[in-house]
Parts: sequence; C-alpha cells; structure tokens
Amino acid sequence: GALASQRVAAVSAGYGHSLATTADGAVFTWGKGEHGCLGHGEDLSNQLLPKKVEAFAGQRVVAVSAGGDHSLALTADGAVWSWGDGGHGRLGHGDEQSQLLPKKVEAFA
Repeated sequence: GALASQRVAAVSAGYGHSLATTADGAVFTWGKGEHGCLGHGEDLSNQLLPKKVEAFAGQRVVAVSAGGDHSLALTADGAVWSWGDGGHGRLGHGDEQSQLLPKKVEAFA
C-alpha cells in the first residue's frame, strides 16, 4: 500500500477522517472527504486507504491535527497550514470559506 515503505511518525483522528505524518515529512489522509478536510483539492470523495496530500510536496510536515471537519499541519519552517470546513473562522484565514487544499495561516507568517 501507499504507506508500506513509510515510517509513520504521528497520527491524529478527527470525527470522520484521519491524518498521519511520515518520518520524511509527508502527510497522508483518509476517511470522510466532505468539506475538503482531506486536502486533496476538488476530489471530495471518501478515501478508504491513506492517500498522500500532494500539496505538501517540497515541505516537511512535523505535526498534524484533525478537527471535526478541518485539519491543521505544522511545517518544519514554523508555518501553520489549515484546510477543510471554514465555518466559524476555524481555519484562521479571517473568513469562513472552506479550503479544499492546505492554505498557510498568514497570521503566523
């Protein structure tokens, strides 16, 4: 499978989706794709197996956290990224827009 040759460093479980980071800084998500909380862009389908979040190519993710319908990641350079359901401003972008791909939280940039 996709994770067979990867050493998982950390995991996080949300209400309907899960995230894992690997030792080399990649992110994999699976579960409920609604609201874009898996970070795979226009593909909002449920993922029955872990799928790599290609938006983090070239980045090293060191931590992830799954919320109810949104996700957060911390990259090695100290940037915070969020994606998924933007209701109540939970993504930290100054609006309530949902994000289908990881987006840097500029308040920490």
